Amino acid sequence: MRAARASLLALLLCWAASALALVAVPPLSGRVVDQTGTLSAADIAALTQTLQNLETRKGSQIAVLIVPTTDGEAIEQFALRVAEAWKIGRKKVDDGALLVIAKNDRHLRIEVGYGLEGALTDATTKRIIDEDITPKFKAGDFAAGVSAGVNRIVRVADGEKLPEPEPPHWQGSGLSEFIDPFNPFFLVFAFIIGGVLRALLGRFIGAAATGGIVGIFGWFLAGSLAAAVLIGFIAFVVTFLIQNMGAMGPSVGRRGRDNGWVMGGGGGSWSGGSSSSDSDSGGFSGGGGSFGGGGASGSW
Repeated sequence: MRAARASLLALLLCWAASALALVAVPPLSGRVVDQTGTLSAADIAALTQTLQNLETRKGSQIAVLIVPTTDGEAIEQFALRVAEAWKIGRKKVDDGALLVIAKNDRHLRIEVGYGLEGALTDATTKRIIDEDITPKFKAGDFAAGVSAGVNRIVRVADGEKLPEPEPPHWQGSGLSEFIDPFNPFFLVFAFIIGGVLRALLGRFIGAAATGGIVGIFGWFLAGSLAAAVLIGFIAFVVTFLIQNMGAMGPSVGRRGRDNGWVMGGGGGSWSGGSSSSDSDSGGFSGGGGSFGGGGASGSW
């Protein structure tokens, strides 16, 4: 009995030691994570743009990871650990793929999510490794090998029938660059509208109309119904409670026209929430995709 317990304890200790010895999964800081300094800033920027364009038009996510070594761990096991931690690809669509390169070990793997296994089959990923990536790695041109592999993966992923990507959230571009809902000039504009409507329609109806207009405008900017309702309600309350708004409105409006005020000014930009298509300055994240070990490995 004691011998059995001792054996079990020894096995548990060995398992714990091996788990602690595994190379830690790097944080997902962008679509391209290079821990070796192999790729230049221009290389990373070009790859990132290619992968971002794919996600925008297709919804699929592809990421690249270059590490010095897996420290004896099989490249297949390491790549799957990274894929499970990063969760590249859309949730329930599982259209993610991951190119992992262990430079000092001279091993690499393309890990494929469930949703792309119909196009990026084991045979196809093996051909990409053998025909596009490793020949350039053997010649010492790692940037060209990564680029060629990524471009071919993207072409194959483009041919897979997948659900359309969701419409992007309203970004801080276009009109929202010039009109900031929290800019003082925008608030003055809301006060002017409130004063005019209140004078024309009466206190309650004017306040309600102001809240509706401001809420619709807020919805247009924020792309969020909840935010629009909140903004509209605040506008209604403020318009309803302020007694002298009718007197304020015309004078402020004239001053704005005479001095040439421009809404927005330097009040900062607004972004309608975060998404997996944000720029890679800390904004990229996996979409919740799952992996089952599909793909292929290679060496050079």
